[in-house]
Amino acid sequence: MSTFGIVMFLLIGGMAFWLLVFLMAFILPYWITLGLFEQLRPKRIFEEEDKA
Repeated sequence: MSTFGIVMFLLIGGMAFWLLVFLMAFILPYWITLGLFEQLRPKRIFEEEDKA
């Protein structure tokens, strides 16, 4: 039974590790890039005022 516990621990730990690797390698740069483009996009204040 002890071997089963160790195998389950390593399996869950490995899955968590690869999830963190995926997040750091793909999701985090994607999120930062979207945030930068959102900050650099010009604000359209006057168009909203003209429509009202």
